[in-house]
Amino acid sequence: MAADMRLAAARKRAPGSLVSQDESKHLVAPGDVITTDTGFMRGHGTYTEDEKLMASVAGEVERVNKLICVRPLKTRFNGEVGDVVVGRITEVQQKRWKVETNSRLDSVLLLSSVNLPGGELRRRSSEDELAMRDYLQEGDLISAEVQSVFADGALSLHTRSLKYGKLGQGVLVQVSPSLVKRRKTHFHNLLCGASIILGNNGYVWIYPTPAQQDEEAGGFFTSTEPVPLCDREVISRLQNCILALSAHKVLLYDTSVLYCFESSLAHQIKDTLKPEVMEEIVMETRQRLVEQEG
Repeated sequence: MAADMRLAAARKRAPGSLVSQDESKHLVAPGDVITTDTGFMRGHGTYTEDEKLMASVAGEVERVNKLICVRPLKTRFNGEVGDVVVGRITEVQQKRWKVETNSRLDSVLLLSSVNLPGGELRRRSSEDELAMRDYLQEGDLISAEVQSVFADGALSLHTRSLKYGKLGQGVLVQVSPSLVKRRKTHFHNLLCGASIILGNNGYVWIYPTPAQQDEEAGGFFTSTEPVPLCDREVISRLQNCILALSAHKVLLYDTSVLYCFESSLAHQIKDTLKPEVMEEIVMETRQRLVEQEG
């Protein structure tokens, strides 16, 4: 059986500076020459060799006056205050939990930054500290908000809202943080019958839409009731849709996910993972998004 093969070929580069005033976006690969002009300053993602400024990562060239840096296309999550994140508890320490949030360093959730069961407002006591594993333990998934950023880049989280807290039954999907579109809210109850949390850190949580929120639990109550088959099918289809959108580099937000879900209804759930079906439903989703914006 014959197969078409294409050998790698060296890309032609124009001599001199590759960062021109009229070039708004310029992509480079590691080892590419950015410029031969010695008047530029070296920023993140670059190095100098033989008086040439080279790229050390694959990404987009950014220029601020005389400073040139390369912003990588694939990177760890760099959190900002107010970001919604989904994370997993990795360690219980003194008056704090360590949380894995897809960033360079583990994030910190302080005992003073969570709601107590029952919504009590009081100082945290030694009894609360001893009962920390009753609230959250290793392996638990949580939704939280970035409260502050430490000097070393680690994130401080809080769950002082009933929409944040421990996550129950559902499916976690990991995508690139750059694909999650920043919106006013990242919690969505979709019309298809499931809910979704689009974490800014690239962790997407899909779960059955709860009938009611138990306010007395302070964000720690999780239902253990069996999930009906119809809900599990919707969640599975949504998971495959998010994987398809991610594979084709489409921004994730409530509208794009819902359009992709509707486009996938013509296929069986297991078929939506086939590359040709993925491409078909993503193309249809892109067309609907363009029509909506137009």
